[in-house]
Amino acid sequence: MRKVFVLNGPNLNLLGTREPEIYGSQTLDDIANDLHQQAESLGLEIDLRQSSHEGHLIDWLHEAAATDAQAVVLNAGGFTHTSVALRDAVAAIVTPVIEVHLSNPQARESFRRRSLISGVCVGSISGFGAGSYRLALDAAARL
Repeated sequence: MRKVFVLNGPNLNLLGTREPEIYGSQTLDDIANDLHQQAESLGLEIDLRQSSHEGHLIDWLHEAAATDAQAVVLNAGGFTHTSVALRDAVAAIVTPVIEVHLSNPQARESFRRRSLISGVCVGSISGFGAGSYRLALDAAARL
């Protein structure tokens, strides 16, 4: 079965309680449950992980490449705008990475409008709440 890593960065463990007016009321567990059901219907297996530590995300990107994952869906959270190391890890692997955001960074504070990782991803999906993950998983299935 084809595997897709779904990697989540800092503060995404607080979904459902953290600024629900921006990020919605679904928890990361809610999103995971939805994605597992969707993945099954697409013939995919997902490996969903979250860490607020940059190095974990980098190690997991390397692991995705080493295990020949179909794709990575990456919500890097705040690291999107600050982490050259995370950008370099995405660029270093051949596994396609799809950038995901719950909110639309272009409609938010100016510092959020610059993504260091989008230029090395195969695509970016943002602004659709938890639906952004579902759209990204559909895209991953078609790669």
